[in-house]
Amino acid sequence: MNNSRSKFAAAQALLQQAEALARENEARSPNPLAALSPEAAREMLHDLQVHQIELEMQNQELRQTQLQLDTARARYFDLYDLAPVGYCTVSEQGLILEANITLATLLGVARRDLVGQPFSHFIVKAYQDHFHLSRKQLFAAGQPQSCELQLLKADHAPCWVKLSTTLAGEDSDSAVQRIVLTEITAQKLLALAMYDSEGRYRAMLEWSPGAIFVHRLGKIIYANAAAVRLFGAASSSELVGTPLADRIHPDYRKLVIEHRQSIATAHVPTATLQSVFIKLDGSLINVEAQGISTIFEGGPAFQVAVSDVTERTQIDKLQQENNIELERARASADKANQAKSEFLSSMSHELRSPLNAILGFAQLLQADSTEQTASQKESTGQILQAGWYLLDLINEILDLALIESGKLLLSLDATSLNDVLLDCKDMIEPQAAKHGVSLSFCHLEQPWLVHADHRRVKQVLINLLSNAIKYNHAGGEVTVDCAVHSAERVRISVKDSGQGMSPDQLVQLFQPFNRLGQESSGEEGTGIGLVMTKRLVELMGGEIGVESTLGKGSVFWFELIRIAESEDANANANANANANANANANAATDVAADSGLRTLLYVEDNPANLRLVESLIARRPNLRLLSAGDAAAGIQLARDRQPEVILMDINLPGISGITALKLLREDALTRHITVVAVSANAMPSDIQKGLEAGFFRYLTKPIRVNEFMDALDLSLAHAKSLSGSAAAWALP
Repeated sequence: MNNSRSKFAAAQALLQQAEALARENEARSPNPLAALSPEAAREMLHDLQVHQIELEMQNQELRQTQLQLDTARARYFDLYDLAPVGYCTVSEQGLILEANITLATLLGVARRDLVGQPFSHFIVKAYQDHFHLSRKQLFAAGQPQSCELQLLKADHAPCWVKLSTTLAGEDSDSAVQRIVLTEITAQKLLALAMYDSEGRYRAMLEWSPGAIFVHRLGKIIYANAAAVRLFGAASSSELVGTPLADRIHPDYRKLVIEHRQSIATAHVPTATLQSVFIKLDGSLINVEAQGISTIFEGGPAFQVAVSDVTERTQIDKLQQENNIELERARASADKANQAKSEFLSSMSHELRSPLNAILGFAQLLQADSTEQTASQKESTGQILQAGWYLLDLINEILDLALIESGKLLLSLDATSLNDVLLDCKDMIEPQAAKHGVSLSFCHLEQPWLVHADHRRVKQVLINLLSNAIKYNHAGGEVTVDCAVHSAERVRISVKDSGQGMSPDQLVQLFQPFNRLGQESSGEEGTGIGLVMTKRLVELMGGEIGVESTLGKGSVFWFELIRIAESEDANANANANANANANANANAATDVAADSGLRTLLYVEDNPANLRLVESLIARRPNLRLLSAGDAAAGIQLARDRQPEVILMDINLPGISGITALKLLREDALTRHITVVAVSANAMPSDIQKGLEAGFFRYLTKPIRVNEFMDALDLSLAHAKSLSGSAAAWALP
């Protein structure tokens, strides 16, 4: 642009020089051409033509220069008027000489209305002194100035701006101020909000009941009132500026530093750290500290919350010492209990051996055909009675020892309460008849199933019935009743018409070897029967209790977990009546469909369950059943014998059925075998878990014959569809 201006100025000077020369020649001669010779005229004409060409070239350059000036002017408009910041020029008197569109838009005023207006007119009154001071320094020193202030828009809404001012470089006698305005309203509001937030943050720290301090570059820069008290300082000034390491016990400094470095600048709390701090007086305190990286007073820092746990640490130490003593006492008690169990086991063996001879020979004497006197027969009966009683006593003591040591094994399964009642009635009737006590048993219209050990339920009920008869009176009554106590429990009650018990006796009822003053009653007993009864019921997941009135009798009751039937009594009766027919029909159908021998494997540790399935499979002549008592044996048998279908229990000793299925699926030799779960885990979540694990079907115990057979047929059909695999169906 400067080059174009120079050419334009030179052309103007040449033109002026030519005009001056022409005027001079005209003054010398009114008609200069008349005095010229033809040759001079031609030469002048040639010169004029040359000058004309030069002028035309100069005019072309001037047009190009004008075009460049117009382009530059348009670019200046884009840069000035459409800039993202506000521009304006202000005269020495403070009047706006020129403003761009951005400034006009910011203020909400038309640009033409800004020209001639005092710039201070748009400044909030509280900040006008800031502007005038900045102008004064600009004109005095000539150096650029800047300041932050608030402008007032046309709608009277204030906005924050940053002003950057310089002196204009115009060739003018009067000074002109150029102003660049950048809106900073958002930044200013954010800064004010942060300042307000930091004020609240400081207030929270200061009034926090917990000790909090902030450190930066290894030095404490803030401590709240609780921290001042924690370290035993008179004020925060005694802590601020001091090294943090001075407050940490030397044995813990390395740990604290490593803990701090491990989280770097992550704005998440550290894990709670146990440490020992040093107070200003040199005493030690046990603390729990948790820190977090933060911004404090505009810079990165680390905030630490500290809790004095000295007293708790001392209590924990005492508790640990007590626990050690308790553990020693428990170990000693376990050792004594083990010794007692071993002693009882040994004594049981030693007592049973001679007792076997006593009872054996006594029975021989009783059955001897040789004529015996009445005294001899009575003596033989006394020996047998005492011997059987002694055997029962040994069994009770051993059972109690096993219960107390946690070694008593129960076989919890679906148990028919109907069968238990019938068995107990047959067993106890002779004793009732001997004592002259009448018995009354409830009659159950439909099968009732409980989750219990069949043998132990009989033991519990016989014990309660025996006590009800022994401590009754001639002509007395004993009544056995059954009722559904809740949706999950069945209650069996034994009511007697005996002498009853006082409240004091009830408190002592389930204490071992406590016969409640019946030692002199003439009735045999040890005082451990009820204790064992209570613990057996509890081991089966039940509950036992008693209600008694002195002189009127007692009611002993116990509750067991009920297994609810999903069908009514008639459906059960029909199912039982038609079970054999259905099984035979299914077997006939299978034989007709496939007469080849097909192999099944049942993995089950409960002998009763195994016998049931064996009975069912025996009805199907085309099926052969293999069995395994645990998962490890079952997996090996599956690899060796390649059964078509595996029936798998879930709760197996060692490896569970779920894990066994996973191992089968991971083995190339067994992954194709169809596996069906047969389990007492019957909750919906258990079934869902089994199906998700990959079982083809999930059957729950107690199994229903028809459902079991249908599932077995489906499983065999599925296995047959996979006959192209490496499985061999019926190996010899």
